[in-house]
Amino acid sequence: MNQIKIQYHKTKIGELILGSFEHKLCMLDFRFRKMRKTVDNRLKKGLQAEFIEEDDDILKKTRKQVDEYLCGERKEFNLPLLMIGTDFQKSVWKSLMTVKYGETASYLDLAKTINNKKAVRAVANANGANSLGLIIPCHRIIGCNGKLVGYGGGLPTKKRLLKLEKDNSN
Repeated sequence: MNQIKIQYHKTKIGELILGSFEHKLCMLDFRFRKMRKTVDNRLKKGLQAEFIEEDDDILKKTRKQVDEYLCGERKEFNLPLLMIGTDFQKSVWKSLMTVKYGETASYLDLAKTINNKKAVRAVANANGANSLGLIIPCHRIIGCNGKLVGYGGGLPTKKRLLKLEKDNSN
């Protein structure tokens, strides 16, 4: 059976769960989010793998880069990524990665970037299924009215991340 190496990482925004598979990061997520089981099962099924609590170089680099990001010292992550999802989800996640540090976009903006402005609800669902938070910056997505909307780490954490980026984007 294939193995997804996982580690837990306590940060000032909560405890994260990190996962690597064949020297690529496949998970950077909130350990106690509501969709934890759904996300975990998608990864396990997609990779035909089980979780094993073990460390490796990718997970060490990820912890270092996350800590630098949370201290305002890093604006971009430099890690090999493995996205596990449908083609549609992957297109949304790639589009999400174009939303720059310190900026925000709406679900409608994202839907337009994948040339499917009617897919707002599906885009929102793909956003919620993201297993590579912070790197695939779903925290930068807000409602069309400018209000904060759902986030796996909770809205107070989303607000904090947006403030961190705004304060350090100069």
